[in-house]
Amino acid sequence: MITETANAASRKAILALAESPTLHRFVGRHGMRLGAARFVAGETLDQLVPVLRRLNEQGLLTNTTLLGEGVTSAEEAGAVVAAYREVLDRIRAESLKTNVSVKLTHLGLAIDEQLAYENVSALLAHAAGLGNFVRMDMEESPFVDTTLRIYRRLREAGHENTGTVLQSYLYRSEDDLASLLDLRPNLRFVKGAYLEPPDVAYPDKADVDAAFTRLVERSLREGGFTAVATHDERLIERTIEFAEREGIARDRFQFQLLYGVRPQLQLELVRRGFAVLVATPFGPDWYRYLMRRLAERPANTLFFVKNLVRG
Repeated sequence: MITETANAASRKAILALAESPTLHRFVGRHGMRLGAARFVAGETLDQLVPVLRRLNEQGLLTNTTLLGEGVTSAEEAGAVVAAYREVLDRIRAESLKTNVSVKLTHLGLAIDEQLAYENVSALLAHAAGLGNFVRMDMEESPFVDTTLRIYRRLREAGHENTGTVLQSYLYRSEDDLASLLDLRPNLRFVKGAYLEPPDVAYPDKADVDAAFTRLVERSLREGGFTAVATHDERLIERTIEFAEREGIARDRFQFQLLYGVRPQLQLELVRRGFAVLVATPFGPDWYRYLMRRLAERPANTLFFVKNLVRG
């Protein structure tokens, strides 16, 4: 209990530091050299491509995200759309087994819902022409309703090559899953990486884990595609046992893990015959992403601090 409380306090402190301009400037100057490159596959598309190819050659599927969020103008959002078009074209040209994840605030959601809808719709159309898939990531709780509303609009408009994400630490996620089941959705389930208040999200890890299991098992039962995004071996094994017991085919689900986190576990799951996708982000705006990774596991923070001390 003491350890869990300490971890929760550390996580809260690190996520608060994610908004520190001073730390942002320091880490932005030195972070890739000091260890951020463990979690971020480069700042440019040219740096990203060899990483994706290496992962594919190891039998791993991949997706990629151009890191960033919360643009403040339609012009910025348009530039992000253009960058993602380039990413999708490069994936096709390089014959990579890679799809794309986007944050809707990076496409203008905080400015206007219709702007974000039009931008992601255009990306989906471009991706469909290339035989590819675009997942809409879930962000902080104030954006859940609009994200799910856009997802439903896209599916009802005929876009089949998209999915979204549900976060098990939010009390509402089980109801959100129930509301989506008529779409036979493609959903990624995560625990959640944002700092949410206790009236919105479970504060205790045990409750978050239990909700994660309930969400994954209901999704598997109901016939959608289920992406199980966790590094927790206990939850992974529980998913495997449930799927085998229920006779759920392995092409109905996959495990999704983060680049730089538990790479041997990723390869072991591949050796056991499971589909594994490695989320492999890139881009110069990687600071907040790094801080969320550090907040998730104390070991990540120790890795970064050791490199910082070594200089």
